[in-house]
Amino acid sequence: MYDLVKEAVNDMDAALELSKSDKDVITMADAISQLSREDAMQLGMNFKKFPLGCDLTEILVGTCASDLDKIDLMGNCTVSDMIGAGIHVCAYAFADIAENFGMKPLDLIREVRECTDVPIDLDHFGKYGPMRFPKNISGCSGQCYNQGPPFEECPRGRIHSRLLEKEKESLGDMEEWIKLSSSVAINLTSAQGGEGHAAPLEEAEIVADIAKKHGKGIEAIMFIGDGYDDLITGFSEALRLESDVFVLEGGPFNLSANRLDDFARAVAMARIMVPGKVVATNGAYDDECRVGLRSGLNAIITGFPQNHHGYMCGYSPGTARRGNFGLPRIIQIIREEINCGCGCGGETNAPIGRGELEALATSIKVVGPHNVYPNKIGDFPLGDAHWVCIAQSPLYVKAQVENTVSDIVQMVDKGEIKDSVALFGGRFVSWAMAQSLDGLVDQIIVSDADPWVEKVTVDNLQSTLKTDILPANSNDNEAYNMADTSIISSTIPVLARKLSKNLPGSVTLV
Repeated sequence: MYDLVKEAVNDMDAALELSKSDKDVITMADAISQLSREDAMQLGMNFKKFPLGCDLTEILVGTCASDLDKIDLMGNCTVSDMIGAGIHVCAYAFADIAENFGMKPLDLIREVRECTDVPIDLDHFGKYGPMRFPKNISGCSGQCYNQGPPFEECPRGRIHSRLLEKEKESLGDMEEWIKLSSSVAINLTSAQGGEGHAAPLEEAEIVADIAKKHGKGIEAIMFIGDGYDDLITGFSEALRLESDVFVLEGGPFNLSANRLDDFARAVAMARIMVPGKVVATNGAYDDECRVGLRSGLNAIITGFPQNHHGYMCGYSPGTARRGNFGLPRIIQIIREEINCGCGCGGETNAPIGRGELEALATSIKVVGPHNVYPNKIGDFPLGDAHWVCIAQSPLYVKAQVENTVSDIVQMVDKGEIKDSVALFGGRFVSWAMAQSLDGLVDQIIVSDADPWVEKVTVDNLQSTLKTDILPANSNDNEAYNMADTSIISSTIPVLARKLSKNLPGSVTLV
């Protein structure tokens, strides 16, 4: 396995082989532990390219703290919605704010859901509903992050301070919270030795099962720990619980002797192993954020002032403390480390904003949420964890399209689309389009500006479809002239308009 991993650092065909191969956590940890930091970063970035992994870079924003006024919470959520950042809900703080304002906790998250469109990411959630803590925990100044390692768990033993009887009062609303969310976080750090930091693993199993029942994405939070045994434990439990997203926590919980090397290796390993192709961090010092972004990190969870995620990412020992405003700092760190998150030639911002989320929601509506991740076409899922999470948000409900995959099939039935079809754009929408046209047309030609995307798309579709799939060698005009019908598969409006202007008469989706 090490030879293949080492080869995949500089050879994308080897990376494809590695992606398709059977992998176990221990063997992968052994292989990646032998890589230098530079090789680990390159490997991770290779697996951030389409279609090996999610190629977006984004922020999720903690909008709440127990001592905020309701108007401040609602304003924070509105700002997050306007910029297109997912709302990271610290459930205990939502519950505290609601009760301080004389509301039922469930009614507050309902109100946030009704006035925002972006995905809601639910955290600090247990088997009874929102976790509840005394004020010395909910108002913690950030002691562990301010002091730095070698803390192995919460120095205040926060999980032992839970107000379980208060939590049980909300048991009847527990599933409603999950229904309102797009994704749900489970914390696996108790299995890594952090019994004072997170609920027992059995509780994470309960929450994960209910989240899966309602079709929500599952995020597994784990420590970097010692950078080897602790990661093996975290990855193994995350895979056992069928988690879609891996969330790596460094900061004081990165106990490695070579903490930046092992943070890079952890991100690279997660890039290869995570089922939903999305790797995030909920806690990482400034230098860890930077090395993580260079290693293929997709998402950083940050926050408004008073929210604990406001200091957990982007700061350093001595500067990380409650009251920090992490959001602008994290945006700047991402801008400094990444020019563009997806290799699309500059069409996608880093971090992504509302426009990109809306385009993604449109893609899901074109394809149909029943066809996307974890469902596969050939060797790869159609989309990633975003495709299931965004489908569980108002962005998806409100998305407007001109044609769906089903509409295209109807055009074939009516004779409006004939023997040869050109698909412009080789990404997931084209995959779904090709699958729907399989056996209905004689030939499908794929053209994409990125030769790698075109090559992998053609190879993957050829492996599973009966219709002839041909490459256009990134030549749109050649594909257009060869085909009876041209379909522009991009759901990014500006790109779709540009292609439509250059390829008159083409069928568009948006």
